[in-house]
Amino acid sequence: MNSNQEKIGIIYTIGAYILWGFLPIYWKFIDSVSPGEILANRIVWSFVFMIVIVLFTRNWHGFIKECKQIIKDKKALIGISLASILISLNWLTYIWAVNTDHVIQASLGYYINPLISILLGMIILKEKLTRNQSFSFVLAGIGVLYLTFNFGVFPWISFLLAFTFGFYGLLKKMVNVSAMFGLTIETMIVTPIALIYLAALPENAFTFGNITTATNLLLVGAGVATAIPLLLFASGAKQIPLAMLGFLQYIAPTIMLLLGVFLYNEAFTQAHLIAFIFIWSALIIYMLSSYKKPIRVKRDNAYKAD
Repeated sequence: MNSNQEKIGIIYTIGAYILWGFLPIYWKFIDSVSPGEILANRIVWSFVFMIVIVLFTRNWHGFIKECKQIIKDKKALIGISLASILISLNWLTYIWAVNTDHVIQASLGYYINPLISILLGMIILKEKLTRNQSFSFVLAGIGVLYLTFNFGVFPWISFLLAFTFGFYGLLKKMVNVSAMFGLTIETMIVTPIALIYLAALPENAFTFGNITTATNLLLVGAGVATAIPLLLFASGAKQIPLAMLGFLQYIAPTIMLLLGVFLYNEAFTQAHLIAFIFIWSALIIYMLSSYKKPIRVKRDNAYKAD
C-alpha cells in the first residue's frame, strides 16, 4: 500500500466519520416528522439513490449477478435480510434518540459499539482477546454499570444502538458483499415495507401534503445523507490499516457528544463524566493493544529472517 493511497484513504474515512458525527443536526431539522416516517423515507430514498449510483457507475449487470447469487445461497439471503432489519432498527433508534434529545446516549452507544463488536467476535467467531483487551471490557462495563446505578435507568438507547450495529457488522462480515451492492440490496429488501407504511399514513405516501417543501426535500435528501458517508467509508477503509480505522471511528461519537452538550444543551452530569472516563480509558487500552500486536509480529518475523 503506497503512501498516497493511504492519505486518500484517511481523507475519505475522516470525511465519512465527520458526516456521521454531524448527522444529528440533519435529523433535528425534520424533528417535526415522526421517527417512523423519517425512517421510511430514509430507506426508500437511500434505495433510489443507490440505484442511481449503480447505474451511473455502470455496475447494473454486476448488481443483478450479485442478487442472483444471494437468492441461490440461502445462508447469504437470510444473513443480508437480517442485516437489513437490524440496520433499519438501528436507524430508527438513532433518529428517535436525536429527535427526543438523547444525543449523548446515542454518542455513548457508538463509543460502546466497537467493544460490543469485539465481544461478538469472541463469542460467535471464537476470536481470542489479549489480557489488555479483556481489561478494557471490564472498565467499559464498570462505566455503564455506574451510569445505570446512578440514574436508576439502564441506558437502553446506547445498548440498542451498539448491539444492532454490532450484529449488523457481524452479519456483513459473514455475508461478503461490496458496500455499494450491500446497501442497495439491504434497502431494496425493506423498501416494500417502508412504502406500505408511507401509503398507510393519513396524508398518504411520502407526506407531500401537510408539511413544508423544505421538510419534504430534507426527507428526500435523507437517502443521500445515508449513502454518501457509507460510500466514503467503504472507499477509505480498504486503503488504511485496521488499527488506524479503529482509532478514526471515535470521531463520530465525539462530535455527537459535543453537539449534545454544547449545541443542544443536554445534561452532562458528573455521573456521565465518570462513566465516559471509564469507557474512554477502555478504548485507549484497547487501541494501544491493537497497535502493539502488529509491531510484535513484525519483530518476530524480523528475528526469523535473521
